[in-house]
Amino acid sequence: MSEPQISTDVAVMKPQELDSTNQPDANLPLLAVRSFGLTHVGKVRKSNEDQFLIATPLKALQVERTSIPQPRVQHSSDRSYLFLVADGIGGNAGGEQASALAIDSVETFVLEAFKWFAQFKGKEPDHVLADFQNALGQANARVLAEAAARPGLSNMGTTLTLAYSLNDVLFVAHVGDCRCYLLRNRALYRLTRDHTLVEEMVRHGVLSVEEAARHQWRHMVTNAIGGAKAQITVEVHKLQLETGDTVLLCSDGLTEMVAEDEIAQTLQDQADPEQACKHLVERANERGGKDNITVVIAQFCATSQPDVQAYSRVSLEERSGSTIPVATS
Repeated sequence: MSEPQISTDVAVMKPQELDSTNQPDANLPLLAVRSFGLTHVGKVRKSNEDQFLIATPLKALQVERTSIPQPRVQHSSDRSYLFLVADGIGGNAGGEQASALAIDSVETFVLEAFKWFAQFKGKEPDHVLADFQNALGQANARVLAEAAARPGLSNMGTTLTLAYSLNDVLFVAHVGDCRCYLLRNRALYRLTRDHTLVEEMVRHGVLSVEEAARHQWRHMVTNAIGGAKAQITVEVHKLQLETGDTVLLCSDGLTEMVAEDEIAQTLQDQADPEQACKHLVERANERGGKDNITVVIAQFCATSQPDVQAYSRVSLEERSGSTIPVATS
């Protein structure tokens, strides 16, 4: 039996030399989150290929035994929240399978590989963006592998948009044509761009915005998790959150039916995320409901004792770049 390899070191720790970034920050803004998610099959599709997730990653210490009177479970003062929307493509069961696999893959990454509590305390929080690019890359690999193993799911794919908040910072990772919006001071900002053929034509001046809204190829996705191409491009963003901000994630089943100025007005008028989600889904269905509709809304507000109120619901019908203002009122 080999002897254990022991490495020993001694360090003299002087208070003035300690890394203060590893200590709790008493001035850190505390943002509570109220959120809700809703998905609906719409009025035309026979099945719902959209998926969503609202989750609260927690850093906790479970005390097994101690001589000090204290709670058995202690939680970090950090507050993080994860929001995901995925819109499956490929038809039949393939889209639903792909969107579920992609979200499950991101969940696994956050649980097993994402060390946000170590990285964000340092001087380079942009590592978080690289981690989420990696997370979506792994989701892509998983969907491709599943499609290769099951011929009936050949070329299945999905779009996916992710928003992750840690204290007062929001990180966004995005592939496809779901969208992430920020409502701040009555102005609606689109944080993501659509990865579609028509969007590329608009950026290159081939089509006007008005022409793009009616173009027959406006739903042709050029960048997706899975699908026919092995390579994906993951768009990422980082921004500072403020008290009163509202973040919206949605599939194109909403934005195809409901104009951005009406979305902005709804987010302003509805103080309850659940009511806002229901209203937007209802409006999309009233306008025709041509696709599956998924909406996730998160409202950020100041609090001295952060607490999350996160809700999610599926419909009874199914499974019981730059920040440019796009709408202002």
